[in-house]
Amino acid sequence: MILSEVSIKRPIFASVMSLLLLIFGLVCFFRLPVRELPNIDYPSLTIVTTYSGASPEVIESKVTRIIENELSGISGINKITSNSRSGRSWISMEFKTGKNMLEAVSDARDAVSRARKKLPDDIDEPMVSRDSGDGEVVLWLNLSSSVVDRVKLSDYATNVLEKNLSLVDGVSQIELVGALEKVMYVRLIPQKMAVMGVTVEDIKRAIGYENIELPSGEIRNQDMVFPVQIKRVYIDNKTFELLPIRHDGMDKTIRLRDVATVEVKAKNEESIYHRNGISSIGIGVIPQSNANPLDVSKNIRKKVEELKQYLPEGFVLDTDFDSTVYIQNSITEVYETLAITVFLVIVVLYLFIGSWNTTLIPALTVPISLISSFIGAYFFGFSINIITLLSLILAIGLVVDDAIVMVENISFHIKKGEGVLAACWRGSGEVGFAIVSTSVVLIIIFLPLVFIQGVTGKMFIEFAVLLSLAVFFSSFVALTLSPALCGFVLKKKKEGRGISNLIDRVIRALENVYERFLRQMLRRVYLYPSILLAIIGFMVIFYQVIPHQLSPSEDRGVVYIYALGEEGASIHRMKRSMTALEDELLPMLGQGIVKSLSFSTPSLGQGSDQSGFVVIQLEDWNRRSVSSTEFIKFLNKKLKNIADLKVYIYQPGFKGTSGSPIKYVIKGNSFEQINDSVLKLIKDANEAGYIINADSNFSERTPEIEAVIDYDRAAVLGVTMTDISNALQTYLGGSTQTSFVENDSEYNVYIRAEEKLFRDITDIASLNIRTDSGQMVSLGSVAEFKLVAKARKLPHFDRQKAITISAHPAADKSLGEALDWMDAWCAKNLDKSMSVALNGESRNFRDSENEMMIVFLLSVLVTYLVLAAQFESLVHPVAIMITIPLGIFGGLLGLWIMKLSLNIYSEIGLLLLVGMVTKNGILIVEFANQLRKGSPDLITATIKASVRRIKPILMTSLTAIIGAVPLITATGSGFESRRAVGTVIFFGMSIATVVTLVVLPGFYYLLARYTKNPGYHQERLHNELSEIENKDGPVTHEVDHVGTKS
Repeated sequence: MILSEVSIKRPIFASVMSLLLLIFGLVCFFRLPVRELPNIDYPSLTIVTTYSGASPEVIESKVTRIIENELSGISGINKITSNSRSGRSWISMEFKTGKNMLEAVSDARDAVSRARKKLPDDIDEPMVSRDSGDGEVVLWLNLSSSVVDRVKLSDYATNVLEKNLSLVDGVSQIELVGALEKVMYVRLIPQKMAVMGVTVEDIKRAIGYENIELPSGEIRNQDMVFPVQIKRVYIDNKTFELLPIRHDGMDKTIRLRDVATVEVKAKNEESIYHRNGISSIGIGVIPQSNANPLDVSKNIRKKVEELKQYLPEGFVLDTDFDSTVYIQNSITEVYETLAITVFLVIVVLYLFIGSWNTTLIPALTVPISLISSFIGAYFFGFSINIITLLSLILAIGLVVDDAIVMVENISFHIKKGEGVLAACWRGSGEVGFAIVSTSVVLIIIFLPLVFIQGVTGKMFIEFAVLLSLAVFFSSFVALTLSPALCGFVLKKKKEGRGISNLIDRVIRALENVYERFLRQMLRRVYLYPSILLAIIGFMVIFYQVIPHQLSPSEDRGVVYIYALGEEGASIHRMKRSMTALEDELLPMLGQGIVKSLSFSTPSLGQGSDQSGFVVIQLEDWNRRSVSSTEFIKFLNKKLKNIADLKVYIYQPGFKGTSGSPIKYVIKGNSFEQINDSVLKLIKDANEAGYIINADSNFSERTPEIEAVIDYDRAAVLGVTMTDISNALQTYLGGSTQTSFVENDSEYNVYIRAEEKLFRDITDIASLNIRTDSGQMVSLGSVAEFKLVAKARKLPHFDRQKAITISAHPAADKSLGEALDWMDAWCAKNLDKSMSVALNGESRNFRDSENEMMIVFLLSVLVTYLVLAAQFESLVHPVAIMITIPLGIFGGLLGLWIMKLSLNIYSEIGLLLLVGMVTKNGILIVEFANQLRKGSPDLITATIKASVRRIKPILMTSLTAIIGAVPLITATGSGFESRRAVGTVIFFGMSIATVVTLVVLPGFYYLLARYTKNPGYHQERLHNELSEIENKDGPVTHEVDHVGTKS
C-alpha cells in the first residue's frame, strides 16, 4: 500500500498527520452541543378554525372536510389528523422529515385561502401556525406561598416569572399549570335583568363602548402641541358598578350594580395544582426545537437564583422536576462506559502482545480515530448525545482491529528473522488490502442507515456517520501511523515472559489442535451445509419468539398518571376523585421510592374537565431498590379501584412518543359502524390477554343539552338565532369584553352568570331575551331544551372518519405481538369499507421495523457486491457472507437468554455484527487467496490461512467481546439501551467467532474448488502481453505491475 510505504519511509510525516487529526478533533469536540438525542425538528403545523355555535356535525361537514380536501394537495404530507368539536375545527398536519417548513406553511395558507371561499361567511378566519419543537417540558418549577391566595400568587407568576423566564435564551414557551386568571368579574343576575328589561347585549355594549381610552385629536399654538386624550374612567370594581347600562324610560339610569355584582377575582377557581399536597403553581419550560435542553436548564436555574433574591416574603420558588438530570446522568454513564471499554481493550491487547511499547501502537488508534470523528460531526452539524457516544463505544472494538492485524503481521515477519523495516514493508503490504476491504465493508454496511425515514432515521444518521468516520480514520491510522511506529518500537526480541508468553503458548497449542481439527473436518465437507441450515433454522425461531418493540423501557426517574373521569362528569366530581387518588399516593412520600408528587385537574391545566394528571418523581437511581417498571406494576394494582376514574400509568417513551404505546386507528364511512368494531376489538383483545388500559377517542355517550329553536315563533317575536346564541354563551360560558388596568398590568373584564343558578333544563329555559317590541320573553317560549347523548368530537385520520384505540400491551406481550393480533382480528372481522392505520409509537415501531429490514437486506447485498469487486470473484464473497447468519444467531440467542426485546438498539447491534463477523472472514479468505497464487493446493492454502489468522481473529474478536461487557453490566440512567446493544455484540461475536473458525474454512474449500486461482486474469494478461513483447518487441503499455500484488 502506498500510504504504508510512504509512512515507513517518513515516520515523522505519518506522526504529524495523526497529531493534526487529534488536535482538530479535540477543537471540534469542545464546540459540539450536548443533548440527550440527535436534534429532531418535528415538521408539523396546525390549522384552527372557530365557528361559534356550530355543532360537531356542522363543523365536520362545513369546515373540516373542506379544508382537509384543499390541504391534501400539498406535497410531503406524512399524515393529517383532525377533530371537529362544537364551534371549533382543529387540523394537524405532519410532514416527512426534511420538509421545508417555510414552504409548507406557505402552501397551507394558500390551501386555506382557497378553502375560505367555500366556508360559511360568518366563520372566523382559519389560523395556520407552525408547531415549535416537540412541545415537551424539560423543566418544572414550583411556586407556592403561605401568605397570599392563589389569585395573587398566579398574578405574580404571570406578570413576573413568566415574563422573565420566557426571555431566557433557548426558551420557546413557559407553561403555567394551576394558575388562575385575574379578571374583573361581572356576575350577571338574570332575575334582576329580566325585571329591568336589560339583556346581555346591553351590558356587553355598555362595557365595550364606555370602558375605552381613545385619542381625541390635539390643539396647537405657536409654541406647543397638546394631544387630547379621553381617560378611562372605569378602573376598579367600584367605578365599574356605576357604569350606566340603559335608561328605563322614566329618567332613571340603570347601572351595572343594579343587574350584576362586580369584583376582582379569578375567572375560574375550579382548576387545582398540588405539589406534595400543597396548593401551588407549576411552571413548565418548553425549549425551542433547535435549543440544547442542557443549556436551557442551566440558564433557567441561573435565572431562578436571580429571581429568588426579589421574591416577596412568604413566596417559595424551587425546581420540581428536571428531565435534563436524566440526560446528564445518561451521558455521564456513557462516558464512564467508554472509559472502561477503552481500558479493558488495552488490557486485552497487552495480554496478547506482552509489551507495553508494542501495545501502545494499536492502543493509540482508539483515541485518534474516535476523536478525529468529531471533525466530521462538527461540520455535519451533529451533537454530543447518547446515540453518538454509543456509536463510539461500539467503534472501540472495530478501530483497534486494523492496527492489530497490521502489528501482528509485522511481528510475524520479525519473528521469521527479517529486519524491522523490511518486516514493516512486507507485512504492511500483505494486509493492506484486507484492512481497506474490511473498512470499506463496514462503512458500506452503515451508510444505508442514512436512508431510514422518519424520527428513527433522523436519530441514526448521526450513529451511522460517526461510526463510519471512526472506522475510516482507524484504517488511515493503521496504514500510516502503525507501520511507522512499528519501525521504531518493534525489535528482534527473545521469547516473551509472563502471561503473554503463556498466552502465546496457548495459542500455538490451539493452532496445532485447530489445524488437526480442520484437516478432519475438511474431509467431511458435506456436513457444512447441514450445520448452516440448522443455525439458520434456530435463528428464525429466535426471531419469532423474541418480543419486538420500538425501544426498551427506560427508567427515567419519573412516572406519569393520566386520570380520566366519567363522560360529562363535572369538575367538582373530578376533583373529588383526584383527591381520592392523591390520598392514596401521598403516604408514599419519604418511603425511599417517591421523591415528589404533582397533581393537576384538568390535566396539566389544558385538558377537559374530566381529566387529571399526576407527575411522580422517583428518588435517584442509586437511592431506591425498585425500577420505574416495577413501581408501575405496583401502582396498577393499588389504584385500580379509584371511584369514577380510569387510571393510565406510564413512563416517558422513545423520542417523540408518550402515553399509550398502542395507537390503533380504524377508518371508515360511519362513526356508528367504526365504533361498534372498536368496542368489539377492545373487548376481544382484553379477553385474549393482549392489551390493557384500552380506551378510544370517541364516545356517543357524552350528555348534552340540545336547543331546538321554533323559528316561526322566533320570527314573529323578532328574535334571531344570534340573540339566543349570544345570550346562552354569555350566561353559561362567559365572554370577555374589554379590559382594565391595575398596577400597570392589563386584565380582562369577564361577564357571566352565577354557575350555581343553572342546575337543569328549566333554569336555562327561564332566561330572558328582548323582542323587537322591547318585551322580555323567556328562551323557553322560542326554543325547546332537551337532554341528549351525543359525540363531543368527530375525529378524522388522513381525511377519513376514524377512531383511535389507545392501549398498553399486556404484561407478558410485546408491542409487536399486540399489533399483530389486532391486525389479524381486523383482517377477519372488519367490513371491507373500513381500513386500519397506526399512529404514535405504534406507527414509529412499524415504520422502523420495516425500514430496518430493508436497510439490513440492502447492507447485506451491498456488502456482497463490494466484496465481489474487491476479490474480483462472485464466489469467494459467498464464503464470507455465510458468517452473517452465524452472528445474527448469536445475537438473537443472547437477547433470548437475557430476556430482552428486539428493538432499534438491538437491531443496530445486529447490523454492526454483519461488519464485525465479515471482517474475520475477510482475513481468512484474503490470505488464502494470497497463498493460492503460489500454490495450487487448495486444502493446504485453506488450512494455513485459517491457522495463520487465528491469533489476529481472536485478538480482534476478544476486544469486541470484552468491549461489550461494560455495556451488558451497565447500570444507572439509560442503561437499558446500552444493555440491548451490548448483549447482541457479546453473544453474537462470541458464537460467531467460534463457529466461523469451523464453518468458514469448509465453505471456502467447497466453493473455491470451482474457481480459478486468484490473479488468474492478471496472470493471463501478463502472459499474453509477454508473448506479444517477445514476438514484436516491447509494448507501449505499462505492464510492470501487472500480476503483482499491492
